[in-house]
Amino acid sequence: MRNTARYASLAAAGLLALSSLTACANDAASSTTDTGSDSGGGKGETVKIMVGGLDKVIYLPAMLTQRLGYFQAEGLNVQLLSEPAGVQAETALVSGQVQGAVGFYDHTLDLQTKGKSVESVVQFSHAPGEVEVVSNKAAGDLTSPKDFKGRKLGVTGLGSSTDFLTKYLAVKNGVQVNEFSPVAVGAGPTFIAALQKGAIDGGMTTDPTVATILDKKVGKVLIDMRTPEGSQKALGGPYPSSSLYMQTDWVNGHKDTVQKLVNAFVKTLKWMSTHSADEIAAKMPADYSQGSKTLYAQAIKSTLPMFTDDGVMPQGGPETVEKVLKSFNPNIKNAKVDLSKTYTTEFVDAAK
Repeated sequence: MRNTARYASLAAAGLLALSSLTACANDAASSTTDTGSDSGGGKGETVKIMVGGLDKVIYLPAMLTQRLGYFQAEGLNVQLLSEPAGVQAETALVSGQVQGAVGFYDHTLDLQTKGKSVESVVQFSHAPGEVEVVSNKAAGDLTSPKDFKGRKLGVTGLGSSTDFLTKYLAVKNGVQVNEFSPVAVGAGPTFIAALQKGAIDGGMTTDPTVATILDKKVGKVLIDMRTPEGSQKALGGPYPSSSLYMQTDWVNGHKDTVQKLVNAFVKTLKWMSTHSADEIAAKMPADYSQGSKTLYAQAIKSTLPMFTDDGVMPQGGPETVEKVLKSFNPNIKNAKVDLSKTYTTEFVDAAK
């Protein structure tokens, strides 16, 4: 069902012929277990985690934790699964296919308004790590979000965080959400092909897709939210994005397991803060570089500022996310969101 939905969205974007490319490195590691360099081969308590694109640099801590052997060191056998968009990771979590999802924190607020209790247990980032790019053809007329009106703008999936942020940037700059067309084009080759062929005028994506677009000179950066400063400028505050979120009932019933997961992730975030982009890239699967180790390392370097070094929710972050979502999402705008139930610091505090 999920694959059918994924291909249907690509067809809507006129990219069905390219659907086989959607997999890219996302699906190259679509089902992996902890076989890090220091591990013995995936023994221990099994936990399944769906990632909204394993090869995306914004979700890098998931695979890196596995490659460093930190899951196994905690006695866990973590199976990392992959979907091209965070909204699909959310669906897998809510349907019970997996115990955790690595995706954007904003899904926890959206799900609360739909009667689902989900919470972030460790926060990887304090900025979105997203970039709004524009095709060379459209660059002359599309110079800011004020020019979104009448445009076709790429997002990873409808209802995804890239969709959310695109709508916020539009509304903030005087363009209503019904005045432009969001197009689901995934990431990587499908996004780039859509940009090159004119299926989209611009769109929101992350590294390593951004690095490839700039290297191939097929588009330009319009808005850069890979740093806390970029987040502040575009969104008005810190924007906690990539995180591990889980259903609250499952968390409360498996606290020891959750603590082990958080211990592993916090250890990875600290490791990342003391190592270079080249050293991080060297730990990742070879195919993630897509043929250019230098370009991949540059993609990591450009995105590193978005990550926390301790897994702690940034102060004021949940409020920024709520403000962004309320600006365009009628479900959240007219709902009372209890932010205290969308994340917990219990496990990160213990991990320290």
